Amino acid sequence: MLGKKTTFFFLFILVATSPLYLVSQKKSKKVDATQLKTSPKLVVGIVVDQMRYDYLTRFWDQYDEGGFKRLINEGFNCKNNHFNYAPTSTGPGHTSVYTGTTPSRHGIIGNNWYDKVNEVEVYCASDSTYASVGTSSDAGQMSPHRMNVTTITDQLRLHTQKRGKTIAIALKDRGAVLPGGHTANAAYWFHGADEGLWITSSYYMDQLPKWVKDYNESGKVKDYKKTWTTMKDVSTYVESGLDKNRYEGLFETETTATFPHDTPNMLNKNADFEILKYTPYGNSITADFAIEALEKEGLGSDTITDFLAISFSSTDYVGHKYGVNSKEVEDTYIRLDKDLERLFKALDKKVGNGEYTVFLTADHGAVDVPSYLKDMKIPAGYFDSDAMKERFSEFLKYTFGTTDIIKNYSNYQFFLDHKIIKNLDMDLAKAEELIAKELLGYEGVDQVFTGHQMWNNHYTSGIPYILQQGYHQKRSGDILMVLEPGVVTYHETGSTHGSPQIYDTHVPLLFFGKGVKKGSTVARTEIPDIAPTIAALLGIAFPNGTTGKPIAKVLE
Repeated sequence: MLGKKTTFFFLFILVATSPLYLVSQKKSKKVDATQLKTSPKLVVGIVVDQMRYDYLTRFWDQYDEGGFKRLINEGFNCKNNHFNYAPTSTGPGHTSVYTGTTPSRHGIIGNNWYDKVNEVEVYCASDSTYASVGTSSDAGQMSPHRMNVTTITDQLRLHTQKRGKTIAIALKDRGAVLPGGHTANAAYWFHGADEGLWITSSYYMDQLPKWVKDYNESGKVKDYKKTWTTMKDVSTYVESGLDKNRYEGLFETETTATFPHDTPNMLNKNADFEILKYTPYGNSITADFAIEALEKEGLGSDTITDFLAISFSSTDYVGHKYGVNSKEVEDTYIRLDKDLERLFKALDKKVGNGEYTVFLTADHGAVDVPSYLKDMKIPAGYFDSDAMKERFSEFLKYTFGTTDIIKNYSNYQFFLDHKIIKNLDMDLAKAEELIAKELLGYEGVDQVFTGHQMWNNHYTSGIPYILQQGYHQKRSGDILMVLEPGVVTYHETGSTHGSPQIYDTHVPLLFFGKGVKKGSTVARTEIPDIAPTIAALLGIAFPNGTTGKPIAKVLE
């Protein structure tokens, strides 16, 4: 009689060598191989400029099923998603989404910043070595040359030996140039002024493609030069404040910031297309052009993955003008929801439902209008820069004998003249500390940090962590100032952003489509996690400056 061990051994041999077992093993190995990557025909990256996370929940009942609700109901919602650096502004925001890292590595430390090597102010996307294409103005003299690392769009182009296309589209030049990366086939942005044209830079091409020329000549943009009325009955916009209030800006010729907005500039068919950016029609123009690009460029038409980067910028213009609690913002998001639905239907038709992958996020949030908050008895206010300058100048003269020790003040950063400090036989760290302690005593200032602190400490949480992630050793200033929550440097109407405060850092992050699980998480995610998540989904290399991590829960 065989023992138990011997019986088990023979049974194991019998099962392991049976045809059924071998087939199942082969099938298992095949499944594992297919899990190396997901291959959507097209990846669509959507950045909504100045979108707070709570716009999803506040306006939920106003949305239809095919836009934001489709993304959330069929996709994955990261509810606790944040920017992990400051300044929270458009240039750094778009760059961080697509590079998987922060300004401390990618180098885009603001929309504009002081170049302390050449002692001039620079714009994040400007490049005078290239010419405008599609306009005789200088609005097309742009390139991504100030961005120090690759983007997810670059990595896809490299992975496919440039067989996969990348097209980037936005009203703002920086909203197209930076997401497109260094290798985009094209980046297009909207030149308003008195032209109303989609343009580009000679960095990408010598002349516009025929389809873009045809689009510019079609008159479709002119059709949006019309009165801005609400999409729904304004009385149903209960998710926002009163239409008539003192917290909103005015269009030229208006006496009240109320619906309908029908100024002569809007109705004039031949001039002032810039005004369209400050209406939801700017987003509709963007959606129209993106859908045209989808078809004319043949995006997602084969098995080699393409990338379409879209930024909806009018949400930012409207927020700045009217504030986050305005009926204008509510109407803008209701209309954007319809534009997203149009876009998704076009993707379903041209690429195929289930054949593309989408992510949607924002480049920053925004603060409630401080004057409104004050009326609600919530601590808030406006930082008096002029009063600071007067008192600060006296301090500098008394302490250092000159005001020239400050070379520049921008983005709440002070750039010091290191030569003067050296001539005074003073230690730089000591000079920084003296100035920081002085600034900390000013009304409206919450915290101050020095470059010495940024260099010598490793912060892992709180405001110092956020500042350090935005601090670039070669480009940033010597002293970093943080205003109190609810305090801004801005006029008394409309909303703004840029701070490390949570209302500027908390933004949506939605994933949808091929390779994406359905679900949600309240675990913290950060903006630099987006690019490596998409890279992991596609099975391609991470952007070369990546500091974020793939969000495992998102991926199938």
